[in-house]
Formats: sequence, structure tokens, C-alpha cells
Amino acid sequence: MKIKIGVLSDTHLGQVTDELVDIYDKYLSDKDMILHAGDIVSPEVIHFLGRKGNFHGVYGNMDPLDARKLLPEKKLIESGPFRLGLIHGWGSSEGLEERILTRFQDVDIIVYGHSHQAVSHFRDGILFFNPGTATGYSNEGIHSIGILEIDDAIHSEIIRLGF
Repeated sequence: MKIKIGVLSDTHLGQVTDELVDIYDKYLSDKDMILHAGDIVSPEVIHFLGRKGNFHGVYGNMDPLDARKLLPEKKLIESGPFRLGLIHGWGSSEGLEERILTRFQDVDIIVYGHSHQAVSHFRDGILFFNPGTATGYSNEGIHSIGILEIDDAIHSEIIRLGF
């Protein structure tokens, strides 16, 4: 059975916006699971994404205390035969993957955020996947989300958004 996962990070929204609703309706509403890799910023956004009960999120360095109370720092999720680590990240973009790798053992996928740069590549047998920033600041002016499809293998896609 194929599991389809919508992945966001670094939305940096103080409330649910029309832009977020559009992203949800177009890309996330039909997914089996939604992941958010931190810097959500608002409990309202957490509740919006989690209203169907298929949401997993972690807090990021920009999340205020009221959002941090609702989310863990990191999370391990089992999906089919694969183990997925979810974390935001911290510090410089340089060396970010090395730092987050130390926070997980025996995972097949690490989903992270923080850098606002979309990444999807295998390293030492682990898929490192960062969906980029869906609605936050982007150095390149590019907003994106990610899609993971899991069956007997892992398939990943970065979707560039048109705004």
C-alpha cells in the first residue's frame, strides 16, 4: 500500500492565511499524512493542519512557547517498512545535516527544515529531505513544499509553488 505524505516547513505564519488554505487544498488535503518540520509560529496553524488527525509536527527555533507546548523537538514516525525522523534543525546551514543526523539512530529518512532551502538526496543510505519554505522568507524567492510516497521504496518530490 502506498502512503502519500505532504511535507512543509518554515511557514512562519502568525495565523492561517488564504495562501496556506490554498496550499492545503491543492497539495495536502488528499494526503495520508502531513508533516511540518518546524517554525510554524502559530498554534492556530498547528490546529488547522492537524484537524484531520493525520498531522505530525515539531517545533523550530522561531516557534513561541505556546506553539512549543503543542509539539516535540523531534519525532520518530514509522511508515510502512521505513523509519522517519522529523526535526527542525539549528545553527548555520553549513553542517546542518551532520548535526541533525546525530539526533537519530536507525532511520531511513530525515525530514528537516531551518535552512529554507529545498533538499532531497540520499547520503549513507538515508534520505535527507527538506521541503524548503512554504510561505516564509526565501533568499532565492522560491517557495516550496514536498511530497513523499512510501511503498516498498521511498519516492520524493519538491514542488515549487507559484508565488
